[in-house]
Amino acid sequence: MSRPVHVTAPVPRAALRELAELHRREPNVAPAQLPSTDDAPGWHVDHLATSLGAEPPGDVVDGGVFATAARVLERYEFADQRLVRAAFYDDAPLEGRDMLLVGRFHGLRFFMGVRVGGVVRETGRRQGRPVERFAWHYRTLEGHLEQGQMDYELVKWLDDGQVRLEISARSRRAPMRNPVVALGFALFGRRQQLRFYDLALARTQHLVARSAATPDAGAE
Repeated sequence: MSRPVHVTAPVPRAALRELAELHRREPNVAPAQLPSTDDAPGWHVDHLATSLGAEPPGDVVDGGVFATAARVLERYEFADQRLVRAAFYDDAPLEGRDMLLVGRFHGLRFFMGVRVGGVVRETGRRQGRPVERFAWHYRTLEGHLEQGQMDYELVKWLDDGQVRLEISARSRRAPMRNPVVALGFALFGRRQQLRFYDLALARTQHLVARSAATPDAGAE
C-alpha cells in the first residue's frame, strides 16, 4: 500500500521515486563538522529574523499568529514555490522526517534530500522573559548540492504576545561530479540561497497575515 505524499506544489514524477529512496541515505555532513563561529573558512553562516506580528499575551492562541506560523513551518509552506518545492510522506512525524526538496532554476530541476531533527516545542525563558518556542532543523543527505544544516525557530514572547521567526543556516558546497553543475552552482548558488531566505521570511509573513485577515480560511 502506497504512503500518502504531501507536496507543496506539483513536482516531477521522478521526485516521488527519489523520495522513496531517501531513507537509505546518510547525512553528508556530521554535526562535529558544522562550524561554531560565523567566520569559519569555506562555510556560509547566515542568521535572519523577522516579526510575524502579535497575538494576545499568555498561552498560544488557537488559530493565532504563532499556531498559524507553526503550521506553515511544519508543512514547509514557507518556501517560495518558484525556487524550491518539497515532497514528504504525510504520515511521517516531523522528527526524523525525510523530505525531498526540488530546486528550480531556469528550467532545471535539482533533487536534494534532507532529514529533519531537533524538534522542540516548549515553554521557557529568553533574556529573562517567558517564551513559547517551536524549533527544528534539517541536515543535508548524500546527493545534496550542499552540506550543512538549516534551523528554524518560532518564538512567542508570552508577556506581550509578539511572535518572531528566526532562520539560521550553516552550509558549504558539496563535492560535485558534474563540472557543469559545479560551475553553475559556483556562479549562482549563493545568490539563489540568499534569495530563498528573503522570500521565505516574506512568504511566512504573508501567509500569517492572510490567515489573520480571513481566520476561517486558515493557512495556504
